[in-house]
Amino acid sequence: MHKNFSLQPYNTFGVDAAAKYFIEIHSIEELKEALEFSNSQALKVLFLGGGSNILLTKDFDGLAVKLSLKGIHEDIIGENEVLVTAKAGENWHEFVMHCLKKNFGGLENLSLIPGNVGTSPMQNIGAYGTEIKDTFVSCTVLNLENLQLESFNLEQCKFGYRDSVFKQEGKGKYVILEVTFKLTRKAHKIKTEYGAIKSELENSGIKNPTIQDVSNAVIHIRQSKLPDPKEIGNAGSFFKNPTIVLTQFEELQQEFPAIQGYLNGDFVKVPAGWLIEQCGWKGKQIGNVASHKLQSLVIINATGKATGKEIFDFSTEIINSVKEKFGIELEREVNII
Repeated sequence: MHKNFSLQPYNTFGVDAAAKYFIEIHSIEELKEALEFSNSQALKVLFLGGGSNILLTKDFDGLAVKLSLKGIHEDIIGENEVLVTAKAGENWHEFVMHCLKKNFGGLENLSLIPGNVGTSPMQNIGAYGTEIKDTFVSCTVLNLENLQLESFNLEQCKFGYRDSVFKQEGKGKYVILEVTFKLTRKAHKIKTEYGAIKSELENSGIKNPTIQDVSNAVIHIRQSKLPDPKEIGNAGSFFKNPTIVLTQFEELQQEFPAIQGYLNGDFVKVPAGWLIEQCGWKGKQIGNVASHKLQSLVIINATGKATGKEIFDFSTEIINSVKEKFGIELEREVNII
């Protein structure tokens, strides 16, 4: 247990905020002991995974718990299916690479997403036509009220776009300890229709892609337009892509013919990056904070010296300008602390 501990190395924005107490845990027993301590001191608790989806806007007056539970195991359940369970502290991309090395399919489109396995169900992480819910089976959680283990299945998680029960009615009530996915062993479902995957494969001369080829394409695309958090502080996509009703989209089309959108019934998902770019934010810097020059959806700690409040205020200005120009209110994807 550490006191007045800097969390700068534990958040990908690289914001220098301190926690009153900090502990890194490697087992459920250690976690329970830490939570019993926090309860005895009436401390708030902040769980840290890979630190890639949080913005620390101030010091944390409580106990920060770094979840470093490690381990992956597999159960073959049929000729074409395998259950793969990973502990919360496993790095997400390394877990995906582990599965691909064994030729387990289903997660390849989610390559190079920052963060750890334990936080992946919280916001139903997704990219290039795939979401966690597509392969998710269950997760084991610790109930923070009674310190008992519970299991949540797919239905109980109530997955939505960047959403789950853990961000709604279950927020602050559970900590995810491990996650189980059902993946394919042979007859893989290759998804190349979303984003630039198909053209990336064509440029490489690949006509019949494997799951490894899809992963390589996704990695190349992400590396070409997204900054590496190890080199410049960021949390990936800062905003959700807004969903608006079809009639509103059609009205916007009249005024902005180039507006992009993905139809889903009576609703249309509009790329937040396009909206932000149209408002002149791409590459724009104010003080220590900027919108990335290649992807306006990403806010960066441009100088490495930004405070969480500076980053938050910068995001607020973006939200206000998009609402003024398009009548659409962007929602932050990043968890604000």
